[in-house]
Amino acid sequence: MANEKGLDLVEVAPTAAPPVCRILDYGKYRYEQTKKEKKVRSGQRSGLLKEIRVRPQVKDHDLDIKINRAKKFIIDGDKVKVLVVFRGRQMVHPELGIRLLQKVANDLKGVAQLDGQPIHEGRVMSLILSPVSAKQVQPKEVKEAGAPKEVKEIKVKETV
Repeated sequence: MANEKGLDLVEVAPTAAPPVCRILDYGKYRYEQTKKEKKVRSGQRSGLLKEIRVRPQVKDHDLDIKINRAKKFIIDGDKVKVLVVFRGRQMVHPELGIRLLQKVANDLKGVAQLDGQPIHEGRVMSLILSPVSAKQVQPKEVKEAGAPKEVKEIKVKETV
């Protein structure tokens, strides 16, 4: 039958009982399969983890630049890890780091969501932000009415 139609007999599911065969153009079939695989591979790109480092005494303009860079990363689909690095006697004032992380979280609340709680490890306090999925993004009219609330308090998990 395949020869009469000028097509190929292709075994589609060899493990099935009985094996499944189809009459089709094998070149076209192979082309469609590679196209499907490409589409699956392109969708698998999980967000890379990008880091933004700041110090507790960072000035407002410098912090705004870092926040804008983080926003670009998040819009591109990457996760962002915000690190507050303490030096010397700055360790006595962890509230400065918490305040910075709260500001970053508030500024990025429309495009990012918190992944867990901030962690304080040694001289570094970190917070991971991930992109808000397309399902969670609401239309502007609805978004204004039910806008996300500010992050008022962040509890820091300390590890040694």
